Amino acid sequence: MPRETIVLVGRNEVQSVAEQHADRLRNAGIVDTVTTATYELEPESELIETLSDVRGDQIYAVPMCFAHTHETLKDIPRALKRLSGEVQYCDPIGKHQAVTEAIRSRAVAASDANALVLVALGNSRDSHARTAATSHAARLRASFDEVRTTYLLQSPAVECARYTLKADHAVACPLFVSECEATRDRIPEQLELHRGGIDYAEPFGAHDAVTDAIAVAVKRARANSKPSTPSPDLVADADPVATDGRGRD
Repeated sequence: MPRETIVLVGRNEVQSVAEQHADRLRNAGIVDTVTTATYELEPESELIETLSDVRGDQIYAVPMCFAHTHETLKDIPRALKRLSGEVQYCDPIGKHQAVTEAIRSRAVAASDANALVLVALGNSRDSHARTAATSHAARLRASFDEVRTTYLLQSPAVECARYTLKADHAVACPLFVSECEATRDRIPEQLELHRGGIDYAEPFGAHDAVTDAIAVAVKRARANSKPSTPSPDLVADADPVATDGRGRD
């Protein structure tokens, strides 16, 4: 039987959350090995040592972030080419339907408000974060009377949320895997949380439902895996990243 490995890869701030998911996935026994790989700024150079210790005939790499960025589409795939074994690259975990439940759970735990503000990082160069946030908003309208999507780096801007909400009481959910500078400082400041009227939820990333999303991503990649072709889950502008273990696309 081929030996299967999951690699959860992301920035340093997601390390703790990634380890929680790794422990749950190990207990679930869906693959032989589960490991994490994190970096500060440059995945291609910083992950050399970590990835050199990863072993597996079939390796499933899952980016631990909300949506595709330049790093997930370009830099991380280049780093993954150093792996020995057939690599199947999955989409970031944030777009999965199970994550909607994690977001809803965080919102309910933080507030009894019937209005919800979703806050993603966003990117003015592409629509990956907007597409993921919009899909969650559509599902969450069954649970909240008012749902708005906002972004730090594109419109509609998070600082406008307070002034466009119809409700007097809302809860804001950061669409981030873990606590970081954006969730601790930038979002609370731009939402003017000190003024009251908007409660603030935790990032969704450590929720049990996110572990389910990772497991689903791996199972889909396993079902669709073909040597030397990119995962069909990847967006159209992503580089091919499935390799034969010798760095060939």
